[in-house]
Amino acid sequence: MGFIRLYMTTSLDGYVAGPEDSADEPMGVGGFRLFNWLDRRNDPGPNGQIYAEMLATRAVISGRRTYELAGRWQGDHHDGVPIFVLTHQVPDEPPPGSARYVTDVREAAAQARAAAGNGDVMVHGAGVAQALLRAGELDELELHVVPVLLGQGRRLFDHLPAEYIELSLERCLTPDVKDPAQRVTHMRYRVRSGELEAVVRQVHDQGGYEPGQQPEGARGQQRPQRAHPGPGTRSMSAWRLG
Repeated sequence: MGFIRLYMTTSLDGYVAGPEDSADEPMGVGGFRLFNWLDRRNDPGPNGQIYAEMLATRAVISGRRTYELAGRWQGDHHDGVPIFVLTHQVPDEPPPGSARYVTDVREAAAQARAAAGNGDVMVHGAGVAQALLRAGELDELELHVVPVLLGQGRRLFDHLPAEYIELSLERCLTPDVKDPAQRVTHMRYRVRSGELEAVVRQVHDQGGYEPGQQPEGARGQQRPQRAHPGPGTRSMSAWRLG
């Protein structure tokens, strides 16, 4: 079984979007600065490797806000893989393409794992990443850390319980680029399930999880990496990729 893995680009001070993000400015003021590294996504080396791995994921879990701000990806994130959109309320209008709405975080994880088979599941959005962590369903974090301070905006981890979750660094890749605006460090972390399960139990006992976000133990075993290069453009379908 593959991993449920968060892919998220973040500033050094932990922001995934600038201030005042909206439908008109989905990355907020100055937020698109985080995605300059995608200009080199088809280069050989770390950027090309990371981008190919993203395209090789076989299912997507997205938060509703991320999904809407990305124009719903026109119903197709990449290669028509299933998109599971975690939402508090299912709208009357059916989602386009391969997207479907799910109201329970554990159910979203289960459906995505089943759809991906032995492949990996990509996670999009800060809110859904936190929900999956609280439920014990996030296996890994692939963080693309950009050497910039945004100062304000939307943080990646703002609403977790007041306990630590241990992570182990699985790899760290830094592309060799000359343009300072395109520099990035790709870091993959494994969620250490023992510590996570202890936090989840405590949050569960205190009633500190949101409706529909019941905890379950983390899972996942090490397996070889896979590469699946594919086409892509830096556009509204590509933002939030990291």
